[in-house]
Amino acid sequence: MNQQPPETLRRQRAPKNLEREESQLWRWILLFMVLLAAGFAALAWERLETLPYHLGPAALGVLVLSVLLAVYAYGRRREVVELKVLLQDLQEHVGAAPSEEQLDQLNEMIARSQRNFKELIDSFEDAACAVSLDGTLRTVNKRVSDLLGLPYTAIVGKKAFEFIEEPKRESLDGKLGRFLEKRHWAGTVRVRLKNNSRPLYFDCVLNAIVKGGEVVGASVLGRDVTGQHEKEMRFTELFETLQEGAYFSTPEGKLLDVNPALVSDLGYANREELLAIDPINLNTDPTQPPILGRAPDDRGGTRTREIALRKKDGSPAEFLESSRAVWDASGKLIRYQGTLVDITQRRRLERQLVRQEEFRQRLLESFPDLILVVDLEEKYTFISARVHDLLGYEPEDLAGTPISNMEAQSSELAVLCREIISGVKPFGSAEYSARHRNGSWRTMRASASQLFDAESKLSGVIVCVRDITTERKLEQQIVQSERLAAMGAMIGGVAHELNNPLTSILGVSELLQDSQNTDSARKQIGILQQQARRAAEIVQNLTYFSSPPAPEKIRVNLAEVVERTLNLHAYTLRKNNIAVDFLPEPGLPFVSGDPRQLMQVFLNLILNAEQAIREVREKGTLRIRLADRGETIAVSFQDDGPGIPSDVLTSIFDPFYTTKRPGRGTGLGLSICKSVMNEHNGTIEAGNAPGGGALFTVSFRKAAAAAAN
Repeated sequence: MNQQPPETLRRQRAPKNLEREESQLWRWILLFMVLLAAGFAALAWERLETLPYHLGPAALGVLVLSVLLAVYAYGRRREVVELKVLLQDLQEHVGAAPSEEQLDQLNEMIARSQRNFKELIDSFEDAACAVSLDGTLRTVNKRVSDLLGLPYTAIVGKKAFEFIEEPKRESLDGKLGRFLEKRHWAGTVRVRLKNNSRPLYFDCVLNAIVKGGEVVGASVLGRDVTGQHEKEMRFTELFETLQEGAYFSTPEGKLLDVNPALVSDLGYANREELLAIDPINLNTDPTQPPILGRAPDDRGGTRTREIALRKKDGSPAEFLESSRAVWDASGKLIRYQGTLVDITQRRRLERQLVRQEEFRQRLLESFPDLILVVDLEEKYTFISARVHDLLGYEPEDLAGTPISNMEAQSSELAVLCREIISGVKPFGSAEYSARHRNGSWRTMRASASQLFDAESKLSGVIVCVRDITTERKLEQQIVQSERLAAMGAMIGGVAHELNNPLTSILGVSELLQDSQNTDSARKQIGILQQQARRAAEIVQNLTYFSSPPAPEKIRVNLAEVVERTLNLHAYTLRKNNIAVDFLPEPGLPFVSGDPRQLMQVFLNLILNAEQAIREVREKGTLRIRLADRGETIAVSFQDDGPGIPSDVLTSIFDPFYTTKRPGRGTGLGLSICKSVMNEHNGTIEAGNAPGGGALFTVSFRKAAAAAAN
């Protein structure tokens, strides 16, 4: 076996060592690329997940593409090594014709390299092709075939404009010179294929194919961004046609873009005019920071609030703002976007409605009548605040209560509402009795009518209620006054007619009493005289009531009049075990009056107290006090009897009204007292003392004040 020289062996080993080192270097480079892509994907994953668009798969795409490139480069490296070995063998046999085996091996390697390259570009999701300067397609990937709907062989070698409707060749010829100069171009192209009327959009990158220093074609790589472009177009269309104002601004509040609605809301002529203004000019208060800006420590969260902006003419406008932050791919805050809804008119209407509601509420509160609304289920749905004054209730106490279940009123109101709801009559009125929360009864007059809603459908009844208790009482008093006037005229004549017989009876009885010798006869005649005098006294009271004499007013010391009255009636009081607690107040001013009539008033009050005490016990106390009350002097008579029933207080001063047993009173005493006090420009009041018993208070104006009138 022939041994090769050492020098030849070193030359053969040297390329092999270089090839090993080169292969090891390639492996390290490919491994570094894969690790770099994996690290990028891991670091960018969390940040990509927080972006407003779902870009998480982009990191995985970078990683997968890196691995594919590494595999492809590694395969190409092996092919290059094999080619080198083959070329080395050829070099060693220079001058000798290559064998058929070597040629087959070389052709197979070239074909395999072409297949690997074709498989690589077919694996791209983006469209890729090579085209000559005259528009002939030299190669395309599978994505281009899918878009055109044709096989590879039907595309390669054909003119690109046989398949493309847009862009036109004429529009590209003018840009060819610039491409030949720069040998690179990138941008978005609108493409419309002849087999599809839908326009497509591609982000394209063109690089020149150079041969012999001259550009002979271009490699084209295009990413289909049709979906993204359509979204942007829809967003742009929405942004431009949105009725509410929309804006983009810097974090400092400088407007970057606005839609026409906001331009119109703020009164500017066009978008450019609004974008050119200083953001501080939108503030209604120029001393404050820009109202659309945010503080440096703001984290970019969603913000919803009401703000006031100054329009171009200087007038303020109220807006409802809703905004959020926008970040770039690196997570940096780049701008804010939001909407501004003009609520100036809405807030103006709301304030107007509030004022109208306040006016309606005040009107109802100041209205003298009670307003009620009853629904079709006969329940109160509205009660004005006047109910507190009329019945002592609060509106919420009656809201939702069925009108028929109210114990504080008679059934007439419920019947009236029921008739109007049923359509028996469209409106009507009724008088009924209602009980106040304090237990007293009131007379009410209700006027009711049908209530319709906005659709002209019957929704209930509206009732206006007025307290006519005082009116009814005045009417009764007028009737009573007219009756008493007629009775007074009749009593005057009757009293005059009775005085003569009574005078004769008294005179004859005195003569008979003197002529009788027996005690029994004189006693009987004495009873006759007593009853005749009582009848004469009644006639005198009737005469006074029908036509009271004009008082002879002089300066009167009330303490002396009370004391004189007590002295006249002292015997009867002692006999009936009635103790008198009278403390005259020294130094009280005088009053103007007739002492005899005042004595009659005081005597009637003392007699009433005496009789009231005797009805419930064998003995009692009458307490009399005088007091200076500023412009008046008051005299009070308080007993420890049973007091005055509440249902009697309203009628106690009416003529002929009495609670005494028959034969014990005529019902004219207190009525006469009231007439006397009216003649003296004074008052008389009746009530119950806190400790029990009746309390009567008579008040007189002081003499100086009375004289002034």
